[in-house]
Amino acid sequence: MTHTNRMKTLSLYEVNRPKLSENYTEDTWLKLRDAVGAIQNSTSIKYNLEELYQAVENLCSYKVSPTLYKQLRQVCEDHVQAQIHQFREYPFDLCSSLDNLSFLKRMNRCWQDHCRQTIMIRSIFLFLDRTYVLQNSLLPSIWDTGLELFRTHIVSDVAVQKRTVEGLLEQIELERNGETIDRSLLRSLLGMLSDLQVYRDSFEERFLTETNRLYAAEGQRLMQERDVPEYLHHVARRLEEENDRIMSYLDQSTQKPLINCIEKQLLGEHMTAILQKGLSNLLDENRVTELTLLYQLFSKGKGGLPTLLQFWRDYIKSFGGEIVCTPEKDKDMVQDLLDFKDKMDNVVQSCFARNEAFINAMKEAFETFINKRPNKPAELIAKYVDSKLRAGNKEATEEELERILDKIMIIFRFIHGKDVFEAFYKKDLAKRLLVGKSASVDAEKSMLSKLKHECGAAFTSKLEGMFKDMELSKDIMIQFKQYMQNQSEPSNIELTVNILTMGYWPSYTPMEVHLPSEMVKLQEVFKLFYLSKHSGRKLQWQPTLGHSVLKAEFKEGKKELQVSLFQTLVLLMFNEGEDFGMEEIRTATGIEEMELKRTLQSLACGKARVLNKNPRGKDVEDGDRFNFNNDFKHKLFRIKINQIQMKETVEEQVSTTERVFQDRQYQIDAAVVRIMKMRKILSHNLLVSELYNQLKFPVKPGDLKKRIESLIDRDYMERDKETPNQYHYVA
Repeated sequence: MTHTNRMKTLSLYEVNRPKLSENYTEDTWLKLRDAVGAIQNSTSIKYNLEELYQAVENLCSYKVSPTLYKQLRQVCEDHVQAQIHQFREYPFDLCSSLDNLSFLKRMNRCWQDHCRQTIMIRSIFLFLDRTYVLQNSLLPSIWDTGLELFRTHIVSDVAVQKRTVEGLLEQIELERNGETIDRSLLRSLLGMLSDLQVYRDSFEERFLTETNRLYAAEGQRLMQERDVPEYLHHVARRLEEENDRIMSYLDQSTQKPLINCIEKQLLGEHMTAILQKGLSNLLDENRVTELTLLYQLFSKGKGGLPTLLQFWRDYIKSFGGEIVCTPEKDKDMVQDLLDFKDKMDNVVQSCFARNEAFINAMKEAFETFINKRPNKPAELIAKYVDSKLRAGNKEATEEELERILDKIMIIFRFIHGKDVFEAFYKKDLAKRLLVGKSASVDAEKSMLSKLKHECGAAFTSKLEGMFKDMELSKDIMIQFKQYMQNQSEPSNIELTVNILTMGYWPSYTPMEVHLPSEMVKLQEVFKLFYLSKHSGRKLQWQPTLGHSVLKAEFKEGKKELQVSLFQTLVLLMFNEGEDFGMEEIRTATGIEEMELKRTLQSLACGKARVLNKNPRGKDVEDGDRFNFNNDFKHKLFRIKINQIQMKETVEEQVSTTERVFQDRQYQIDAAVVRIMKMRKILSHNLLVSELYNQLKFPVKPGDLKKRIESLIDRDYMERDKETPNQYHYVA
């Protein structure tokens, strides 16, 4: 329809519209006022609602809408004003909880009635609301007018508002103390305050102040009374309760400030105290549930995770430092470290949500404490690996062994002085290979591969050389056996020789012992055979790690004894006589005194006592005498007595450590010369700084200074004549 046509229609409507008298208008308003009064007084309406709606439409059509709106507002305002009196009947001083609850219920009833009445009135005056009011933007709708009147004359009354808010706060406090309250009542009244837009100013500020006071006092009290696990569960419960209140009856706008308040008063104010009081115990006792809760709570509070991270790092350093720096615990150090690492890994995975910062802090802490005690952890890790790779260990499957080696490599990464590990690992590997005590070649090569991946080819080159020597030795022995079969006088002794490249293997102190003539003869035969194929080489026999199998006859029957070469020399003496003294055995065998005492102790004082010692005792003394134990009994046919070869002596331990120290000195010297050759002139501080960058083991500044002084004495470098703190390279 065009604009012109629409205007024509309206004009036609106005022309045809019947005229209303003033009496009609007045009568209609009286009818409407009676209906509004009936609604407000909750009595029956005399007129049909449709008839009333039509009456309003007729009045609006005859341009009396402004008058109708004002009259309706005045009637509603008069009614609302009259409602205030019912609240003033209540005493406002020294009120009991029941009085307050009764007041709240009356307030809620008044509000519900008002809402219901306003909806009914609006339904009758809907035409007015949708025409006149809608066209006048400054006028509030009938519903908004109802809210405005209730806010102005009821809720904004100072005494009524105070009583309402205090009643609400009292109900919430009762619920916080464990009592059951009418939540629907609170939901309705707080919804009222929100609808009337006085929620924040009249209720929320006061509510948050009271909450802050309550939880500040509660936090102080419970930190004194309860242990940390109980306290954490209490905080979690309080947070859950308050979130439930928000869902049930508080306005959503209250959620953030309310939760912040609880986190601040129950957590933020006590973070350090909670961690000081309980973190160590939670970690010691592996309280996974409480640690998870601790992390979740601290991740919510401001600065919570950085604080927890620092305490976590300090705990690991302290606990780990105790494992590493307590010599009495050296025997179990590596297993304790592995167990501790497993435990901390589990905490990070299960409780700390695999947080990268916590994983890195753990690595940093492990690296710090494990290097507090130089050299010893590296030595003990090498020995632990030896115990796992040695034949007879209790690890059931290859998969289990592989898993343990992977764990050991994690600990190994933290060590700074890896050369100490290499020295002891090399010594133990040599024993396993030469004495035939390796549990599995695959496991040995797997470990070698892991070390190569971690430290590079240079680190494992000598270890790989040891394996090559063993492989080559097998080929040489096949050839030697063929060679022996062609000899005119075949030997009764089956000889196996391992040819070792001196640079690959640990250095052994040469020891001249008196071998039986048959052995000496066989050695010479092998020497001729080997040198005929490899001229120009020199063979040096090393008896320390030699071993043999002896056939022995006892009353119980024949047995085979798996013994070291030193044990062999001692036992063979008893083919020539019944009883020998310590000095006689030493003279006959040529074995060094301390080594001989260890050997005799293993034969006469161990589990398999094939010799008797007189007098009896655990230790071997110079005056002791020994005789063959013909009554020896054992359930096995082949008995291993040569475990003594696998045991490390104090002398071995000291010499290995000294050798590492010596090698380090050579490395420092080489590094200093290399740097000075390249730089020509360098100050002391810059030289030391460059050395720390190049050296792969921990070293003290004082030790570096000694090596520099030594090189100056040997004319590799000299001090500047004018600046003593500066060095010149001497070509």
